[in-house]
Amino acid sequence: MVDAKVASYIQEHQQDALEDLLRFCGQPSVSAQNLGVAECAELARAMLVEAGARAQLLPTRGGPPVVYGEIAGDSARTLLIYDHYDVQPAEPLELWHSPPFQPTVREGKVFARGVYDDKGQFVARLNAVKALLRVRGRLPCRVKFFLEGEEETGSTYLPAFVEEHRGLLQADACLWEAGSVTWDGRPIISLGLKGILYVELVARGPNRDVHSSLGAVVPNPAWRLLWALDSIKGPGETIKIRGFYDSVQPATSQEVEAIRRMPPEEEQIRASLGLSAFVLGLQGEEARRRYLLEPSTSICGLEAGYTGPGAKTVLPSVARAKLDFRLVPRQRPEEVLEQLKTHLKAEGFEDIEVVVSSGSSPPARTPMDSPWVTLLESTAREVYGKEPVVIPTVAGSGPMYYFAEVLKQPTAASAGVGYIDSRPHAPDEHIRLEDFLKGMLHTAAVLEAFGAAGR
Repeated sequence: MVDAKVASYIQEHQQDALEDLLRFCGQPSVSAQNLGVAECAELARAMLVEAGARAQLLPTRGGPPVVYGEIAGDSARTLLIYDHYDVQPAEPLELWHSPPFQPTVREGKVFARGVYDDKGQFVARLNAVKALLRVRGRLPCRVKFFLEGEEETGSTYLPAFVEEHRGLLQADACLWEAGSVTWDGRPIISLGLKGILYVELVARGPNRDVHSSLGAVVPNPAWRLLWALDSIKGPGETIKIRGFYDSVQPATSQEVEAIRRMPPEEEQIRASLGLSAFVLGLQGEEARRRYLLEPSTSICGLEAGYTGPGAKTVLPSVARAKLDFRLVPRQRPEEVLEQLKTHLKAEGFEDIEVVVSSGSSPPARTPMDSPWVTLLESTAREVYGKEPVVIPTVAGSGPMYYFAEVLKQPTAASAGVGYIDSRPHAPDEHIRLEDFLKGMLHTAAVLEAFGAAGR
């Protein structure tokens, strides 16, 4: 349980923590647009120093710097805290009810781009560390802060960075970003991430856009691209690439049981998204299992010809589609890429160009019986007063593999500040102040329990 004096300090200094949050979210840091990223890295470093950490900016190979901070503790154990300081683009701006980089507090919520993903997580954890230092004078364990600035664009530099800094990044466990609660306030502990391969398919026709009357004789790359896409996945929602499912690791009995025990929130999710049904009419445990434990592919964007107002009779020169593949354990992005290329050639689409257009990462998953998971469960139960929801993985992707698998650190996302409707990557991204407070309290409890386990 959180030390009473530490908990009181956190509660009494909520306004200070909120001011830190508004300050950090007010600094743009859109990695896709290189907007304010360097300035945000320096701000994160300064905030770590203010909290009492030895902090520095570490250069990467062609990417924004890593912000690294370290604070000694009483026990021999080390906890690495992973967050990122970059955010998604804020567009479409007209759908925000307040400017995305002018953080706004209303109705018990903080609205800003990145407030959930992932600046609020970092600020909550940093303020939990502050509270422990101010009350106790030292931390219960050594803490290493790792903040990267390219998570939203694929963490392309991270594999090389981790290899070059193995010694610096050694830790006994890793607290990942993006903790949240369910609709009814139960804390979520997620133990993995899907892998990702993001590609662009490009079909080419005439060397310039031409009059659409020529469509009777001139190949149309838009149709060509649609036929290629149809060969990849059909209405049955099965990916038709030969060998795609061959290396999929079956879920363990513990993972299947965890999916079964998850709260049935499908109805709320559908209502939130304005949907009458999921694909294939999926419901309940079957929907959760497919969402979390099975690989998938999505068309993320299509571009061809004229898409402005009114009509323009044109046959396009080029058609493009952006796709992602969400992968599960034992699937590797580089293998799926080769399978995709082989598939297109076998189906007669060898002319379709395949471009890897963003960073790829393999899947990662921490075993459900890890002592680290048990610690997170017990501390969450104490702080929230509710039974935590432990899930084997989330459906999103990120660079967890390089910590959980390469550095061999048990890794899990918990002690977060979001909830199901925080709207990451979307207009009106926000967190609730009550979740921000609980995130600080849970982080403090985790650090105390983790340090005690090492003494």
